[in-house]
Amino acid sequence: MIKRIPPIFRNFYVMASLIFAVWMLFFDSNDLISQFKLRRKLSQLSGQREYFLKEIEKIKKDREELMNNKELLEKFARERYLMKKDGEDIYIIEYED
Repeated sequence: MIKRIPPIFRNFYVMASLIFAVWMLFFDSNDLISQFKLRRKLSQLSGQREYFLKEIEKIKKDREELMNNKELLEKFARERYLMKKDGEDIYIIEYED
């Protein structure tokens, strides 16, 4: 029966390397499937990072404009936080779709 096994598979180092490779590819915690999933997750997070960096830049620009322009700051406060001057009445008009 041993004679039917090819000589290359009778070598201890070849068998050990083959078993190690199979173990690392399929059974280890860092197997190929996990690596592909992690790589896909990394690309998704990189895309989200780019989006949020653009949003941060936009918000910084808007904040800088608000802090330097009194009329724009007053408009923002009136619309967003419903602030008013003394003696003013505010009416909120909501449109239905």
